[in-house]
Amino acid sequence: MIKPLLIEIGVEELPAIPLLKELKNIEKKYADILEKYSLLCEFEFYYTPRRLVLWHREFKTRQDDSMEEFFGAPLEVAYKDGKPTPAALGFAKKCGVEIEEIGSAKKGAKDVLYYKKELKGEPSVLLLEKIVNEWIRSLEFGKSMRWGSLSESFIRPIRWVNVLFGDELVDMELFGVRSKKETFVHRISNFDSVTIKGAKDYFEKLEEGGVTLFPELRREAILENFSTLEKTNGIKIEIDGDLLDEVVAITEHPTAVLGSFDEAFLELPPEVIITSMKEHQRYFPVFKDEKLVNKFVVVTNALTDDFSKVIEGNERVLRPRLADALFFYNNDLKNGLSTQGLEKVVFMKGLGSVADKIERERKIANILFDIYKPKDSSKEMLDRAISLAKADLMSEMVYEFTELQGLMGYYYAKKSGESDEVALAIKEQYLPDGEDSALPSTVMSAIVAMSLKLDTLLGLFSVNQIPTGSRDPFALRRAVNGLIRITKEHDLEFDIVGTIKLLSKEYSEFDLSKLEAFFLERVRQYFKVNPSIVEAVLASGERELLKIGKKIEALENMVSSEGFGESFSTFKRVANITKDIEMSGEFRVDAALFEQSAEEALFARYSKVSSAKYASYEEELDALLGLKPELDKFFDDVMVNAEDESVRNNRKALVASIYKSILNIADIKEVSV
Repeated sequence: MIKPLLIEIGVEELPAIPLLKELKNIEKKYADILEKYSLLCEFEFYYTPRRLVLWHREFKTRQDDSMEEFFGAPLEVAYKDGKPTPAALGFAKKCGVEIEEIGSAKKGAKDVLYYKKELKGEPSVLLLEKIVNEWIRSLEFGKSMRWGSLSESFIRPIRWVNVLFGDELVDMELFGVRSKKETFVHRISNFDSVTIKGAKDYFEKLEEGGVTLFPELRREAILENFSTLEKTNGIKIEIDGDLLDEVVAITEHPTAVLGSFDEAFLELPPEVIITSMKEHQRYFPVFKDEKLVNKFVVVTNALTDDFSKVIEGNERVLRPRLADALFFYNNDLKNGLSTQGLEKVVFMKGLGSVADKIERERKIANILFDIYKPKDSSKEMLDRAISLAKADLMSEMVYEFTELQGLMGYYYAKKSGESDEVALAIKEQYLPDGEDSALPSTVMSAIVAMSLKLDTLLGLFSVNQIPTGSRDPFALRRAVNGLIRITKEHDLEFDIVGTIKLLSKEYSEFDLSKLEAFFLERVRQYFKVNPSIVEAVLASGERELLKIGKKIEALENMVSSEGFGESFSTFKRVANITKDIEMSGEFRVDAALFEQSAEEALFARYSKVSSAKYASYEEELDALLGLKPELDKFFDDVMVNAEDESVRNNRKALVASIYKSILNIADIKEVSV
């Protein structure tokens, strides 16, 4: 038999960010608990800032009956001279029966003790309190709080519990709160609790009371409001996905309305206004003809037909924030870009100050400049960009809005007459700052960004601040990912071993192989292909980032091509023949020692392939794998391990030469197909 089941946990307003971080786990955790109690079935999860809701259209009224099997010791161990041993008696006790009720069964090749017990399913109503309590306590929102006399904690105080099985209340307690047949609607609609008859009545009462329970409906309502505002006012609203998620999570009855601010604040860089609105007020910025205008959109939770007071209040709150920002901006412009004071700002224990970091970055940048020789740039421009890159850390604006570092340096550099190249390099020094982030747009900007990341990596490894497990407080993994992306974007060769060794002279001595291994681990994570393909390329010994990427792409294309499986078996045989041969040396093949035409044909074909020039690794690999027919004929007609030592070595040298050419791209035997 089945019934609908409604579980509502009422709380004080949930903070949006912790809720959204845990959101992806909430349903899985509940499903795991249901499975544990043998009651897993379909359900839906909804949330508003004041409630967490689980809804089952159909829920079993009791667990299914089941059978539990127990297997014990082999019979020769369980009985001696026809009498049960302690092993048998202990097994019977574990099963909760007398020894006479224990039987035997085959397990593998042995006869063992065996007992089968029927388990009667319990009524679901007796299990729901355990299920709900386990689920709520499994949720991890970060910081939690205690209230009243409770010793346990949760993200916010729980104020009501409403669990209806069919139309009947399930009597239970959660964090000291007993379940009742009541809920709370929108505060403006009714501040007191509302009595509920059943699940149908629950959904109706919420709707009548101004609560949009379903998050997707709240999202749709907000987007519809946005569309109406855009059409009515000839504007474009910038929809930040994360901010949209946040306002969906903090509203029960969302309405988007349009406010404005004084045009004088448009003197500020657009990013300052946008950051102030988003971070502090959760406002959406507004554009017209692709330019920021003095308007904003706020999503309100008010239940009213007249939003004038709501708009007025939000305008009043925004005004002083923008006034402060304008004050900071003008002060910073008066003071100009200066690194004075950075010598007192500690970067990291053992690595000195931020001023020391600037000097290390300057040395790295000069070395990279000599390697890459960027066009239309000079060392003077590069030196200027490095010198001023961290200057905005001393500005009042960045002190207030730390996320604007680099960006404010760009605006201040432009205002103070620095060249566009220098200003752009300051702006782009932290890029990429995320998986989908933009990249530095010029080679000079790329060098500045690489210098920052390389100094951070070398510096922290030199003081043994190496990420462990999932912990990476200094974003070193992101730094390596950034280097991979930058070098690929601008076609900049970067030898992991050689370049690190060259740059490491400015740091305390440390095991460079650890940093190399860290780079390679990020390479393994970065390329979204069959992991064995990445391993095959790395096993070839290649350590230059650009070539690693190109070789992975070439091998991936070959592995996914039709017929690779047949070629693979042939070249796996080649690899096996050469596994005991030192591949670092040169191989000399003497055609005068050939005894079979298959040897001559393979050597002639290989000589042609190995001497050709190729436009890409894929083309070269294709040509090498194209030796399959000659190799197959060779293996059919020729005994590699000939009795004559010189003939045997000559044949092995031929096979090894072929595999060494392939090994220049990848150790193909590492590929799993």
